[in-house]
Amino acid sequence: MQNNLPTSRALILGSTSVYRRQLLERLRILFTVQAPDVDESALPGEAPAALAQRLALAKANAVAERFPDSVVIGSDQVADLQGLALGKPGSHARAVAQLQQMRGQTVVFQTAVAVVCKSTGFSQHALAPVRVVFRDLSDAEIEAYLLAEQPYDCAGSAKSEGLGIALLERIDNDDPTALVGLPLIRTCSMLRAAGVVLL
Repeated sequence: MQNNLPTSRALILGSTSVYRRQLLERLRILFTVQAPDVDESALPGEAPAALAQRLALAKANAVAERFPDSVVIGSDQVADLQGLALGKPGSHARAVAQLQQMRGQTVVFQTAVAVVCKSTGFSQHALAPVRVVFRDLSDAEIEAYLLAEQPYDCAGSAKSEGLGIALLERIDNDDPTALVGLPLIRTCSMLRAAGVVLL
């Protein structure tokens, strides 16, 4: 990790996502990564936004229990198609099905972040929803995109930071990194409140 600036407490990213790690590296502060080992299954009747917030907090708390003196970041993202939660497809067939469902539709990517420090009792979480309008994609476009980028580890089967931007008509949000997986504006605000020195 780049280390231009000190932090007052050890900082841990409670995530194995390479995308979240790359985003957090933009802040040029030292941090380590720990897997949160949290069951990401939705509860019966749980709305996508509630699921994302619950999992972000659960991930942060799970790691903070093991490292109580550290400041821990947890995050989660769920694609919300009119109340239907779409997670990581995990396979080509499921990714095709997701993109076919989303074509021509507005999807809200519910991105949640939580910051927790057990020893100080600090705990904050926030939701950064991103409204995305998908083009009316043809089956051929969906196949070509998936073969090119293979975004099977991304909620909603599209990487907006890559070729996936060509699938979209519009992105509407107030935290530009939220769609990639970690809303840095909200994260920075919570880290400052937790006592982490950023600048």
